[in-house]
Amino acid sequence: MQHTPLSVQVTRGGIVESVHSIKAVIVSSTGEVLDSWGDIDSLVYPRSAIKAMQALAFIEMGGAERFAFSEEEIAICCASHNGEPEHVATVQSMLDKLAASETDFECGCHWPMRVEAGYALSGEGKKPNQLHNNCSGKHAGMLGLAKLLGVPSQGYIEIDHPVQQKIAATMAEMCEYDYGSAPWSPDGCSAPTWAMPLTNLGLAFAKFASPENLSAARQKACKTLYDAVVKQPFMAAGTGRYCTDMMRILQQRVFLKVGAEGVYIAAIPELKMAIALKCEDGAVRAAESVMTALLDHVGITSFVADDILQEYRSVTLKNWEQRTTGAIVCQA
Repeated sequence: MQHTPLSVQVTRGGIVESVHSIKAVIVSSTGEVLDSWGDIDSLVYPRSAIKAMQALAFIEMGGAERFAFSEEEIAICCASHNGEPEHVATVQSMLDKLAASETDFECGCHWPMRVEAGYALSGEGKKPNQLHNNCSGKHAGMLGLAKLLGVPSQGYIEIDHPVQQKIAATMAEMCEYDYGSAPWSPDGCSAPTWAMPLTNLGLAFAKFASPENLSAARQKACKTLYDAVVKQPFMAAGTGRYCTDMMRILQQRVFLKVGAEGVYIAAIPELKMAIALKCEDGAVRAAESVMTALLDHVGITSFVADDILQEYRSVTLKNWEQRTTGAIVCQA
């Protein structure tokens, strides 16, 4: 059933101050659209929401075993992490196992996403390097894939490099979408990102959640990635992040991943389905509000006490004096 786009209202002083419009789809692992809101066939860039798909080829080819990656290291391949010390140390361990270094990365550097981690780094008189990039775990996986393919890693972010060609082929199979003529662009970390309909993005993660119709090797790879992230949710994001918090609350029953510009996915194995959504104006706050509402909608949150989820269902807005000023609520 298709509905009008979902709406998230931001209130202040009893009136609506801002409104966000969100399109969303719920897809089964067999490709059936179970529910939808808004234009789900228009193209969206999945951005970082697709990181598990970008890591899939590396895992499927036996990369985790060859390089003895731990569960935390597998999880951070799928991450948009905060750049906290634990994240940086995990990615450094991956580089050590790959016999690579930070200078082999081609993702660029930025200050840690968690402000407190940046303050601590600055307080030590240090500046960030590429390990602090929120995509550094993904890029470590890409360096590993280059080694598995037996090709030089230099230029691994280029769309015609064997690493990106292998990733694109794997993603195309999972999404059932031809990337040959699809719009693409360098992502924030310079690796390519391809546009696709929201339905195809949801399909990829529904198959990821319930991979029994895939090859044995891909089934195993999907399960390895899923288990690593839901068991190590801190590595997927970090302190104070919705992905990490909700995966802990939902006790390994849902794989959640944010993408830039208001994209979110959820893979739900026991329901053999996935949710994919995109906030039209790119607001992550609205995407998180709708994701909570849709997780409620499919019933996967029914075992969680209301008082635990209330802060995610209706986000209370406070000012610097901690006075309540309003709320963020999904109008499902």
